[in-house]
Amino acid sequence: MCNTSTLLVVNNSYPGPEIRVHRGDTVFVNVHNRGKYGFTIHWHGVKQPRNPWFDGPEFITQCPIRPRTNFTYKIILSEEIGTLWWHAHSDWTRGSVHGAIVILPAENEAYPFPTPDGEQTIIL
Repeated sequence: MCNTSTLLVVNNSYPGPEIRVHRGDTVFVNVHNRGKYGFTIHWHGVKQPRNPWFDGPEFITQCPIRPRTNFTYKIILSEEIGTLWWHAHSDWTRGSVHGAIVILPAENEAYPFPTPDGEQTIIL
């Protein structure tokens, strides 16, 4: 308690920024690693059809993003809708580098449930 810790975060925020997109979108996210260690980003719950090299499991589908370098992710959304999340997929960084992906219905498509009156993203 009452201690200060240094964490790797995204855009100086914890959790990281919320990504808001529509079903069927293709999203490009450019990650600049300003930390001391390599890491990757995993798009949790996103199927990535025909696009496994941007899925993020370190040393399985992708090499880590080295310090002082950048990597642009291409995220292909297919049938996903709702709130998912993204997170670092490397050692200790997965505890601090994370955020929500809010996937809205496609343009000219209705929600699969009654349209909400409002919304609030909560990350536990």
